[in-house]
Amino acid sequence: MVQGRFQKILNWPSLGNPKSLKSFLEFANFYRCFIKNYSKTIGSLTKFVKEDSILTINEQDLSQFNQLRESLKTSAILSQFNPPLPTIVETNYADYSMVSVLFQVSDSGKHPIELDSHRCIQ
Repeated sequence: MVQGRFQKILNWPSLGNPKSLKSFLEFANFYRCFIKNYSKTIGSLTKFVKEDSILTINEQDLSQFNQLRESLKTSAILSQFNPPLPTIVETNYADYSMVSVLFQVSDSGKHPIELDSHRCIQ
């Protein structure tokens, strides 16, 4: 991630209005492949991006926002796919979200190659 982008994350204002939140979620969406459980992490924040929404923040919303911001700052570095190495696919489905992670195993351990998450519509 570009250093200037990292500073934007550190200095991103707390949840102020739906437009600011939408901007942050669009920014985060660009890096979603680097964030494990992305769809679960954004959870209830997506309800605020509708045009007629009123921003009434509760403790859970603030927690999810801060968790997403922290995930962007500390996201895992993905490894390049190496065909000779053993490959593992892990999946999980919980609370209206699906997650899958492609790993490869090397001498130094298990490394993420690709992350994917989707929020399921109720």
